[in-house]
Amino acid sequence: MTAAERGLWLDDTNHRDDLATFTERARRLDQAAVVRLRQRDGGFVVAWVATGFDVLASRVVRGRVAPADLSAGADSLATGLAAMDDTGYVDPGFAMDSAWRGALPPDTGFVHLDDVPARAVLDLAQRGSELAREHSGAQGPPVSLLDQEVVAVSSGDVSVGIPMRCVFALTAMGFLNADTVSDDEIIRVRVLPAWLRIDARFGSVYRRRGDPALVLR
Repeated sequence: MTAAERGLWLDDTNHRDDLATFTERARRLDQAAVVRLRQRDGGFVVAWVATGFDVLASRVVRGRVAPADLSAGADSLATGLAAMDDTGYVDPGFAMDSAWRGALPPDTGFVHLDDVPARAVLDLAQRGSELAREHSGAQGPPVSLLDQEVVAVSSGDVSVGIPMRCVFALTAMGFLNADTVSDDEIIRVRVLPAWLRIDARFGSVYRRRGDPALVLR
């Protein structure tokens, strides 16, 4: 594949701006962040990043990527997005496929459990941040705080707890924003046997259910 055949093509500047914001948030969490771009049916590209909370974050934009599964450094991708040409072409920089660690959740099959008011989740994030500031050490917030389940969601005989690490990931990636949240905005909770998925207005976060160190299918 030549350089001209490899890259990202976005439909318009709005999608460029959405992905640029996602990429900048990823860089704030980790200057060495790697963004994985995958083609999805219907003319969409899904961007993935590991947030540092043992939680994956994703954002969907309209466009295409070649090859259909491509990883790039967040810094190089940000540079390419800023220089997007009139055709929508973005140069993602050097291939970083070998730098991506871990599996991705499937695109489909998630079961919707329930919805949670976005403002309630923001309140939890604020209280969690206060506790983190009080108790954080050199390695950041204590694991006990990150793993604390702050919301219980159930439907039928399926019940899951949302850990604080997912709440922190939602706010750190800008998927929940106190300045833009509306009174009727909701967070949608979906599950698979191996994954917890939380959808917000500006993106989604995913956490393995059970022991995230295990390779689950």
